[in-house]
Amino acid sequence: MVKGKILRLILGDQLNAQHSWFRQPQTHIVYIMMEVRQETDYVRHHLQKVVGFFAAMRHFAEALSRQGHRVIYLGLDDPENEQGLEENLVKWIRKEHASRLEYLLPDEYRLDRQLATMAERLPIPVAAVDTEHFLTARGDVEALFKGKKRFLMETFYRHMRRKHAILMEEDGRPLGGKWNYDHNNRNRYDGAVPLPSAKAYRNDVSDIVAMIKRCGVKTIGEIDPQRFVWPVNRKQAENQLQEFVQNRLAHFGTYQDAMVTDNGSLFHSRLSFALNTKMLHPMEVILAAITAAQEKEDQEIGLGQLEGFVRQVLGWREYMRGIYWAHMPQYEALNHFDHQVRLPDYYWTADTHMNCMRVSISQSLETAYAHHIQRLMITGNFALLAGVHPDEVDAWYLGIYIDAIQWVEIVNTRGMSQFADGGVVATKPYVSSANYIRKMSDYCSACRYDPGKRTGAQACPFNSLYWDFLHRHRDRLAGNHRLAMIYRSWDRMTDETRQGLLKQARHYRAALETL
Repeated sequence: MVKGKILRLILGDQLNAQHSWFRQPQTHIVYIMMEVRQETDYVRHHLQKVVGFFAAMRHFAEALSRQGHRVIYLGLDDPENEQGLEENLVKWIRKEHASRLEYLLPDEYRLDRQLATMAERLPIPVAAVDTEHFLTARGDVEALFKGKKRFLMETFYRHMRRKHAILMEEDGRPLGGKWNYDHNNRNRYDGAVPLPSAKAYRNDVSDIVAMIKRCGVKTIGEIDPQRFVWPVNRKQAENQLQEFVQNRLAHFGTYQDAMVTDNGSLFHSRLSFALNTKMLHPMEVILAAITAAQEKEDQEIGLGQLEGFVRQVLGWREYMRGIYWAHMPQYEALNHFDHQVRLPDYYWTADTHMNCMRVSISQSLETAYAHHIQRLMITGNFALLAGVHPDEVDAWYLGIYIDAIQWVEIVNTRGMSQFADGGVVATKPYVSSANYIRKMSDYCSACRYDPGKRTGAQACPFNSLYWDFLHRHRDRLAGNHRLAMIYRSWDRMTDETRQGLLKQARHYRAALETL
């Protein structure tokens, strides 16, 4: 028998309507949600990101209230709002005469530590409860690889396929006889299939935008306040999921690495915001994709397409979260290459002559979104080649994308993109010259720079910076077997060729802001 009132905290990325907390309203339980400057100001966010979280939070609070739950909601401009989690909780514990505080376990380390430390100071009992969202516990990835130097994603992915019986035969073999169809999923967009328009809602968020500006929150990016395109409630998130599995999944794998100037989404699901706010559960996303593949006639959704998508949700997403909890807080200070360069200003303006960068950054500023290859092989690739400090890269990625929460952002950025962890996540740095960009996109045809030139006027900066990066960090990378062939190519060049590339790179690095 519970005695006294319980105050329960719900954070902005904990909008899980299916959580056991919400099965039945109880008169002694009060939920509290809050929009606070603590969260709007710790990094400079895209305006759409702040709006998206606030809008989704408000819809969630309204839904709980309609179900009969009592909800305290503090808007950013509420005069009662103390603008910090701890300050507001202490205040409302006192106002509500709460005898117990409960909260859902945060997915960001900083919030986890903040709430745990606060709990030690409070005069009432405090309990932390699982969010009931992920398919793994925080420590599962680390436990799986106990005693191992590297945490191999493929090993984890196969473990998850077996554990959850996803795309498996009854005898324990993978469906179709193969675990991974990634080698089939690296095609340039060839126009063979028309590109679908991005699923876009028309949410009117004018009041939230006006409030954010009135409160003086510093943001980046653009927004149409009367046509906010992202899902802000579970129904919209479910609709977005169904639109993807019906209209995009059949070609997702084939073109998942392709980049097109006039279409930043291609066949990607754009479900990451709905997933990372927990409006959708990962297993319902996986099962929706499998169901669609089973129901489509004539095997319209091939196994390669389906497996490629399942791997992202069942494998990569859970794996990255496990890496995060296994290596924080040390992870956010790693800088394997000791890079120190400042992030160029055009990351905030898209004012650059490099067309691939201009398109990718422009789309990010306009939509708060870019798909994974734009993030990894355009903006991330260039930052790594240029030697930008990982802290600056992290702050940009964390701020500009609507789906960016540190548990998923930092491991993808500092680990996968920048190799600042020295190989915890990736087996080699993901760097490339212009050849990869020309192969996988239409960006180079409209660029001031020539992707075929390595030195001289209008030579593509990616070319010389690529070789310069490998040369500068040979002491750290020469032992990497995946780079052995590349270093042999470097060594076979004439000394004149090598020196010309290094000279060109020095010129570009000195003029980084003007490229």
